[in-house]
Order: sequence, then C-alpha cells, then structure tokens
Amino acid sequence: MKDDNSHAYWNATVKLLINILVVWFLVSFGAGILFAEQLNNFKLGGYPLGFWFAQQGSIYIFIAQIFWYAKRMNEIDREFDVHED
Repeated sequence: MKDDNSHAYWNATVKLLINILVVWFLVSFGAGILFAEQLNNFKLGGYPLGFWFAQQGSIYIFIAQIFWYAKRMNEIDREFDVHED
C-alpha cells in the first residue's frame, strides 16, 4: 500500500472507531446515567427507559455496534484493496 493510501486507510479506520466510541459513550454513560431521569419519563416494556438503557439497552446497542463495525471495516478494506478474501 502506498504511503498516501495507507494514510487515508488509517484515517477512515480512526473515524469509524471515533464514531463507535461516541455512540458507546452516549448510550452507556449518557442514557444510563446522565439523562436517566429525563428518560425515565418514558416506559419500554413496563420499565423506565433510563433503567432499561442502563440494564439491557446498552448491551443491545453494543452488539449491534460489533456487527456494524465488522461490516464497515470490510467495506473500508475493500475500498483500499486490503481485504483478505
């Protein structure tokens, strides 16, 4: 991989990781702790939404992020021709 191409690949990878970490922070710390009182005004499955995010919702989001990361990294790898298959 050429130097310019490797730099662009690294930037795309870092951008993806930053996006994932921002979502992770907003879901785990934001929805589960910071905004829990406001979210508790809404119910999901009979439970306050802030409590649901802190106990279950963040886990569902994290699992979705794993699949999104794998899909997006495969797209980035193909874009920069560093894929394995």
